Amino acid sequence: MSLHRSLKTKPAGLNQHRNVLKRAERIEHLANEDKFDPETGSPMGLPKVGSRKMKIAGKAAGADEESTDTPSEE
Repeated sequence: MSLHRSLKTKPAGLNQHRNVLKRAERIEHLANEDKFDPETGSPMGLPKVGSRKMKIAGKAAGADEESTDTPSEE
């Protein structure tokens, strides 16, 4: 019996963006923002933490053309 293609793991699949964080990741994120104290706080009932994927903007096409043009010597 073969394994369905959607269940196979891919090397890139481990690095994909996840919308849901694990409890340890939420605690780490909240501790960095000083909203949770790992020493006294309870890990149950943590507030939701937004996990936004940041899109990196590339250079504009017009900016590339201006910087690569060199004045001609005539």
